[in-house]
Amino acid sequence: MTISYNWLQQFIELTEDPEQVGRMLTSTGLEVEGIERIEAIKGGLEGVVIGTVLTCEPHPDADKLRLTTVDVGGETPLNIVCGAPNVAAGQRVVVALVGATLYPSDGEPLTIKKAKIRGAASEGMLCAEDEIGLGQSHAGIMVLTTDVPNGTPAAQYFKLEPDYQIAIGLTPNRIDAASHWGVARDLHALTGRPLCMASVDAFTVENTDLTLDVRVETPEACPRYAGVTLSGLTVRESPEWLKKRLLSIGLTPINNIVDVTNFICHDLGQPLHAFDADQIEGGAVVVKTLPEGTPFVTLDGQERKLKATDLMICNGNPDTAGMCIAGVFGGRKSGVSDQTTRIFLESAHFGAASVRQTVQAHDLRTDASFRFERGTDPNLPIYALKRAALLIQEVAGGNISSDIVDIYPDPVQPFRVPVRYRNIDRLIGIKIDRDRIAQILNALDIQLEQVRPEPENDVPDREAGFVAIVPPYRVDVTREADVIEEILRIYGVDNVPLSATLQAESLSEFPAVDVNQLQARVGQVMAGSGFFEIMSLSLTRPAYHDAIRTSLPGADVAMLNPLSDELSVMRQTLLFSALEAMVYNLNRRQKDLKFFEFGKVYHEKEVVQNGADPGSVAGRKYVETMRMSLAMVGNTQAENWQQKVQPVAFHDLAQAVQRVLSSLRVRQFDTQPTDSPLFQYGLTYVVNKKPLVSLGLVNPKLTKLVDLKQPVFYADFDWQAIVKQYSGKAKYEEVPRFPDVRRDLSLVLDKGTNFDQISKLAHQTERKLLKTVQVFDVYEGENLGAGKKSYSVSFLLQDPTQTLNDTVIDKTMQRLMGAFERDLGAIIRK
Repeated sequence: MTISYNWLQQFIELTEDPEQVGRMLTSTGLEVEGIERIEAIKGGLEGVVIGTVLTCEPHPDADKLRLTTVDVGGETPLNIVCGAPNVAAGQRVVVALVGATLYPSDGEPLTIKKAKIRGAASEGMLCAEDEIGLGQSHAGIMVLTTDVPNGTPAAQYFKLEPDYQIAIGLTPNRIDAASHWGVARDLHALTGRPLCMASVDAFTVENTDLTLDVRVETPEACPRYAGVTLSGLTVRESPEWLKKRLLSIGLTPINNIVDVTNFICHDLGQPLHAFDADQIEGGAVVVKTLPEGTPFVTLDGQERKLKATDLMICNGNPDTAGMCIAGVFGGRKSGVSDQTTRIFLESAHFGAASVRQTVQAHDLRTDASFRFERGTDPNLPIYALKRAALLIQEVAGGNISSDIVDIYPDPVQPFRVPVRYRNIDRLIGIKIDRDRIAQILNALDIQLEQVRPEPENDVPDREAGFVAIVPPYRVDVTREADVIEEILRIYGVDNVPLSATLQAESLSEFPAVDVNQLQARVGQVMAGSGFFEIMSLSLTRPAYHDAIRTSLPGADVAMLNPLSDELSVMRQTLLFSALEAMVYNLNRRQKDLKFFEFGKVYHEKEVVQNGADPGSVAGRKYVETMRMSLAMVGNTQAENWQQKVQPVAFHDLAQAVQRVLSSLRVRQFDTQPTDSPLFQYGLTYVVNKKPLVSLGLVNPKLTKLVDLKQPVFYADFDWQAIVKQYSGKAKYEEVPRFPDVRRDLSLVLDKGTNFDQISKLAHQTERKLLKTVQVFDVYEGENLGAGKKSYSVSFLLQDPTQTLNDTVIDKTMQRLMGAFERDLGAIIRK
């Protein structure tokens, strides 16, 4: 969710800058994910000021130029050469200082520099409106009528103060904060500053010429429904202030009527809908359901088949009843158009379950449904309706042409939650002053009743506490623990000190292998290797799994009530989390990426009873396993003068995998080509025929699913299997007293022979003296023959008890060469 810093100040005075406000919101549980500066015009007129032309003389060497001196509030006037025909002494003008970058209405940006123009020094520029992006006219410089001091920033003069978009990662339980008003309430509770809401006292019913028959036939799905009509309206473009508000949070202005409803939705958190009253047949508005399969064309022009449970806003004509899917999306026919002059304005409290069911059925999500399916404030519709009606009159003219209809048969009652002081102290860990607790809760609109104070003596009263009266819009505060959480988030977690001696009520056994410590160790190794840790959701898209279905260990674990179809199953691999993180970063011009992640994957397994037929299923079991992943894309390192840029290759990933295994003392394993559909090619490391890790180049068909074009190298670790291979016992050896000896061989082999076969055969042939085998060159060419390649391999020999002599070395190499010739069909190039 995005809010505007300037818009927020409509409700509460903010003396803090946006960064400080972001930290304050995060401390209350509204985690700020980013803050972006929004300029009213590009560049924000940085370096542009208001000045006065002191003198204006003709240029001696150019008929159309003038030599001016301009006071911009500095110690001395500036000499500026100007070619505008209307420049004259005494004018108040807009001056771009040296170093300022201008963004004209048309053309490329221009940076002002000191210059000599026909031999005359020029230390700035007198600006026309098109040259600073304020208009299209280039007839001459801007001449102002003002008495502001010279040097006043032009942005301040033109009231072009920047705004800031604050992105909040809103959790599903905090729908009460899905508006500027909701966020301001938290800041009010945190700072104690007063809140300010716009007055609606001016709301007046001018006539009742457009009274409609409004009925609710399904009150269980629509506890409250209100509306009012307006007539004599003119649909046109919204005024600048309204467009500016919507643009500040990334919304596109449409027209003045629709823009007001969108404004109120993000201002107060109350979705509204405006119907063209001339399209309401039968003079009636009826809230009801329609038969299963009824066709309905929504605002986007798409025909949808309704479910029998879809709540609809209908007119009085049974043949063309549907006008809007309640709380979700409007209909094409009844929406506001350029010809609309009369409207019915709706403000309702729809049941969250009903809206959520419709959203899931049609995969149709809007700003309105986002709020309704989580729970809106049932006490807000009337105020929002009056506020919107007054704004519509302000921007579109017209009259209020009916009384407000408010159908609210069973008002939603506040939650009553008993709270004990002893539980507050126990859960928070400290004793907070009781008056401070009451102050915090009152600031959050939570009233205290039946307060039973604690006795003045030291005898504890286990029943001392109160009943919290929680307003209905706080749908997440229904238990004692919820109320205590509200106290803590405003009091501040950082204000709860740690005790000098941390205590626990019980002692835990410490396992022989601390998995968390191993994970931290590997994380440090990878961070030291230039990798960044990512943490992603366990929910993912079913389409990802469909692409690799044959390789998955079981069926998907599907969510019973998913928030969206794109996040409706639990992940069975970490691959797509890494790919999505790469796309996110690549789209932000972060090109060379190395990621690692620890996370669980999930699948469903059928359970067969003992003795039952193999095809019979007794039940299903959910299985979760811990995995680790590495992912690399781009270049191995940023470009620098010492090394050329090298794209990531398979051996870079293999080296990183080796670092992980080495840090856990896992050194003995076999390798084999991987057959996983995740990879175009790769290897699997196995121990006792059980895979530890698979690594390779990700199949391009899978990267295409996330619109990723670059080649990605990926490694998938079975973390639980690797932990079993870990041994906490380190082995130490004395530094050898006798030197090692290196010998090199060039082996011509079949192309199908890999280095792993060479290494294994060498170690099997010479177990005592052979320490390491390394390949330092691979060559393929016509001179070797068809289907052949050459490995240049080094062998390191060492005896810990004596210095090796030539006789022993030669015999060892002869045995190795014989084994290569016999078992691998090698030709030894000598």
